[in-house]
Amino acid sequence: MLRSRLLLLAAAGLWSTAGAAMKLCDLSGWQIAGGRSLVAGVFLLVAVPQARRRPSRGVLLVSVAYAATVVLFALANKLTTSANAIFIQDTAPLWVLLLSPALLGERPARGELLAVPVFGAGLALFFLDELTPGQVTGNLVALASGVAFALCILGLRRLHAAGAPALVWGNLLAAAVALPLWPAGPAPRPLDLALVAYLGVFQLGLAYLCFARGLEKVPALEASLLVLLEPVLNPIWTFLLAGERPGPWALAGGAVVLAATAWRTLAPALLAPRLRAGSPRA
Repeated sequence: MLRSRLLLLAAAGLWSTAGAAMKLCDLSGWQIAGGRSLVAGVFLLVAVPQARRRPSRGVLLVSVAYAATVVLFALANKLTTSANAIFIQDTAPLWVLLLSPALLGERPARGELLAVPVFGAGLALFFLDELTPGQVTGNLVALASGVAFALCILGLRRLHAAGAPALVWGNLLAAAVALPLWPAGPAPRPLDLALVAYLGVFQLGLAYLCFARGLEKVPALEASLLVLLEPVLNPIWTFLLAGERPGPWALAGGAVVLAATAWRTLAPALLAPRLRAGSPRA
């Protein structure tokens, strides 16, 4: 379980670089969405042989949720601030909490239910500092991306080890939808193409591969809470790479989310010896 949680945290770390990379890229949201998904799809086809399976109906449904997640998030980053996009998308655990009992039969554990308001409080501090008024369209697109991400989490959890094909088909679907609009955007610079390649291989392909592997053994709600490390790291990358300075409320929210994430990751491993020691012997 610890390895699975670390894979989820690695995914969150890679995802967190999206905002800075997209802000540094002069391409449109549609160009970024199509280009990075095409690169990610090819990367996963090469890196994961089992991802070349013929898709089942379940895989196709999850691929649609995945494609909606990545395309809507790329568009939101161009329509609103990267902070707005990531913080609003990270309402996903709330949708997972509501839907996982019906779709997966997974009842949230007491620790997970207690963790939700802690994570919520940390994210609320982000909103006090970072979420600006206006940009209604971008905020709504980000909210739709959060709902799609929740459905993607639930779908990948349901597929277990068969999730890799959904990532391939989801990326190819996203590329098929977005790439026809490439000519309508600006001409790419070499830096733009390098950023799209990075986003495809690392921020999307490798990150979702880590996420799918970690999700095989971690309940959907806990996984969605662990990857809230992403909005903690996002302001750091945007400050270092794009010059966006996080405010005091964002720093406070990051501290709360980071502490809760560390607890959800390490507590089961730390408490397991005590539970075994206290169990009755046969």
